[in-house]
Amino acid sequence: MPNLYETIEELQNGGFAERLKKVYLTESEAKKQTERYISLAKDFEEIFGNRENIRFFSAPGRTEVGGNHTDHNHGRVLAAGINLDAVAVAAKNDENIVRVKSRGYKMDTVDLSDLSVVDEDMGHSNALVRGMCDGFRKRGYKIGGFDACTVSSVLSGSGLSSSAAFEVLLGTCLNYLYNDGKVDAVTIAQIAQYAENVHFGKPCGLMDQMASSVGGFITIDFADPENPVIGKVDFDFAACGHALCIVDTKGNHADLTDEYAAIRTEMESVASHFGKKVLRDTDEAEFYKNIPAIREKFGDRAVLRAIHFFCDNARVVSEVEALKNGNFDEFKRLICESGASSYMYNQNVYSVKKPAEQPVALGLAISEQVLKGKGAYRVHGGGFAGTIQAFVPNEMLDTYKNAVEAVFGEGSCYVLLIRPLGGTEV
Repeated sequence: MPNLYETIEELQNGGFAERLKKVYLTESEAKKQTERYISLAKDFEEIFGNRENIRFFSAPGRTEVGGNHTDHNHGRVLAAGINLDAVAVAAKNDENIVRVKSRGYKMDTVDLSDLSVVDEDMGHSNALVRGMCDGFRKRGYKIGGFDACTVSSVLSGSGLSSSAAFEVLLGTCLNYLYNDGKVDAVTIAQIAQYAENVHFGKPCGLMDQMASSVGGFITIDFADPENPVIGKVDFDFAACGHALCIVDTKGNHADLTDEYAAIRTEMESVASHFGKKVLRDTDEAEFYKNIPAIREKFGDRAVLRAIHFFCDNARVVSEVEALKNGNFDEFKRLICESGASSYMYNQNVYSVKKPAEQPVALGLAISEQVLKGKGAYRVHGGGFAGTIQAFVPNEMLDTYKNAVEAVFGEGSCYVLLIRPLGGTEV
């Protein structure tokens, strides 16, 4: 078995080139990643020493592509894994202890003899490590001690799900170190959700973890949230002639919790008019018949947000069909349609608390002016502040990037690829 020094030498000599290209898609990106992996291996050597059987693992961030604010009312979403990822260099130990040192953070240490929920760890990464190990054990899979160093290029707070990438990375380590890679991607995602819900204390859905674990384009139907229906969408994004851009509009997320919560509350209030808990269980035709009574009871915004849900939930099906048929122009049209629905009906492009601050709306306006019907653009994730998403023709990429960075600052436009692989050993 190769030790750490031998592994670093193999990396330096290009021994991992083909494997890295499979994960990172281009030769230039694979070369860049080689230096990143060598640097992480040196971190490991400094902390844990020169160990035998060193292995590398990767899990991608994700982007929401279709279905904006549909999942919490049991709707459909379209998401995709991206080429920004969390990476680990890891080796087994025989101490029944998991130690994870993430660059820039303190060491997480979990004794596998006690995997019960620790209240004081909630909200901290230690809880995610414990939760992943606990979830594997509860499902009857093998676990054991290991030491790992990690580093992530998934931007925290960007809506690209850095926490899900970290969870799936831990699950990928356990899968290959102790289960011969036999645990399927859907199960790892479900365990990651369990870790975040139960041990970390955040009631997240399953979209982020599933997109990271499975990779590529995926669609999820949450009609039965306990048993979501997941489908992989075969589409070669690299061949479509477009780049995926995520633009950080530098908006402030502070004091927006009630704005996010109001979307779900208002959608569910409309459902309650029909004796239902969520809009997915509500008859759309009956909703339209009852708009006068609903607006009187819950207000016009609740009606508009319900219209957004019904339209965007159905739109996901059309987006998936367009990708499966290779009709990228139709897909772009639907993306713009979805973005317009979020803006006009869901109303999560700017906060009503701060009408003078509308960076997301400004980013969308610039996108429209530059792309002039040739690309697609929409609010990304929760909205109100933060990021927008744009599909930009390759020949317009420099122009687009320069335009948005002139407003939001150098480095605010992230040019991404859709990564076909989810959590994997490299």
